[in-house]
Amino acid sequence: QVQLAESGGGWVQPGGSLTLSCVVSGSIGDENVMAWYRQVPGTQRELVAYSTSGGYITYPESVEGRFTLSRDNAKNTVYLQLDDLKPDDTAIYYCFANYAFQDYWGQGTQVTVSS
Repeated sequence: QVQLAESGGGWVQPGGSLTLSCVVSGSIGDENVMAWYRQVPGTQRELVAYSTSGGYITYPESVEGRFTLSRDNAKNTVYLQLDDLKPDDTAIYYCFANYAFQDYWGQGTQVTVSS
């Protein structure tokens, strides 16, 4: 059974930074997708970072240059570095994995950006 557990959310002032972590328990094999999404209550979940086990990483324009996804396979952990945060980045951030045609989601971690 694959489980994802996010941590690292919190409150930060505009221009600040946070690092989110997603620990993966269970096997997701050698070929997988790991991604981060965010959601503001009442709106659709939005992709903010996408990666494949082959090394491909992409970001939407809204976060390009400010968010960075990285993987530490030895620790079964995926990170999302959030820099130059803006109030519009306030949301619940979710870790996502796809392996063997199955989707897995974490429980989410709240990020609040305000002065």
